[in-house]
Amino acid sequence: MKHIYLDNAATTPMSDEVVATMMDQMKNDFGNASSVHAFGRKARSVLDDARHVIAQSINANDDEIVFTAGGTESNNTAWMQTAIARKNLGRRIITTAIEHESIMKTAAWLGDNGYDIVYLPVNEQGEINMADLKAALTDDTILVSIMTGNNEVGSTMPIHEIGELLKDHQAWFHTDAVQAFGLLDIDVKRDHIDMLSTSAHKINGPKQMGFLYRRDGVSFPSFIKGGDQEDKRRAGTENIPAIAGFATAVKALTPAEKAHRQEKYAGFKQYVIDGLTKAQVDFELNGSLKSDNLQHVINLWIKGIPNDVTLTNLDLAGVAVSAGSACTAGSLDPSHVLVAMFGKDNPRVMQSIRLSFGRYTTTADLDAFIEAMAAMTARLQPQMAGRKGL
Repeated sequence: MKHIYLDNAATTPMSDEVVATMMDQMKNDFGNASSVHAFGRKARSVLDDARHVIAQSINANDDEIVFTAGGTESNNTAWMQTAIARKNLGRRIITTAIEHESIMKTAAWLGDNGYDIVYLPVNEQGEINMADLKAALTDDTILVSIMTGNNEVGSTMPIHEIGELLKDHQAWFHTDAVQAFGLLDIDVKRDHIDMLSTSAHKINGPKQMGFLYRRDGVSFPSFIKGGDQEDKRRAGTENIPAIAGFATAVKALTPAEKAHRQEKYAGFKQYVIDGLTKAQVDFELNGSLKSDNLQHVINLWIKGIPNDVTLTNLDLAGVAVSAGSACTAGSLDPSHVLVAMFGKDNPRVMQSIRLSFGRYTTTADLDAFIEAMAAMTARLQPQMAGRKGL
């Protein structure tokens, strides 16, 4: 049985180019970038070159890029260190109700420890209202953290408008761009972004690798204590092979390539919707088909069938999808994103699945998904409807 992978928002397979880069680095450039001898200097050169490539991709300065172990560390660092460094300026932090778990759990912890956390609501398309942000913004707000694009439904936020609102305010503006980095045009200067988080494994790069962009002037102590690496901003010996692999993945994402992927994935979305409709599957889209959304994510309400049943049946058919964020896989709790959009009592929150496309997704993969869904729902939806009528 051929296995079909449609869970690229959880992670992506490393590209051949990234694997080749990392293998070369592991074999030939094993030096410590902090060492002063020739081996160390060679590693330092690789590190500096990668930092330059990555900085250019978001219109940042090289020294504004801090390499981390990924999006979770970057998000935690931005939040925790801002809260500590700026607590004398205020304790209000504004975010949204649909952020990634690495934000939500950090926010909850800070809320339990004396910080005023404001969660902006979203509409049924997964979008905030700027009027809500303006109403929540106070003189003692120290951080506004709003994701660029959502990992479960693909909705995007008005990042430029938020940056314009905050550019003369004391609050630092952080955005979790983990899902958006490989698809959208990101310019930290244009959008007045103070901090930005990414993760390499979402763009066919290695796991446990990412960066935190910190605008020049955003200053706080290193989150991880130890040596003076990353200009004293993140202790620990740099993972040169992974950093080089990350840079290789970023090089592939030219503006033209990102636009091409958005267009291709939008076509995939419509292909899935048309295919399920033709197969008479009873479903609805969660979110919207707006052109500026993250097109690699599509979230579907499969009416009447619990998402764990759908996932199990698809897995048995060789098709991998998810019920939401991989970081909450195995949890019996409903998706906090769908709860925020539709309410906790809406059947969508426990009957929805997420498909996410990637570089290697084909229409044949989508055909396999549609065929499996058609067979499953033809068997189960009448049964579920009958039980509901009893």
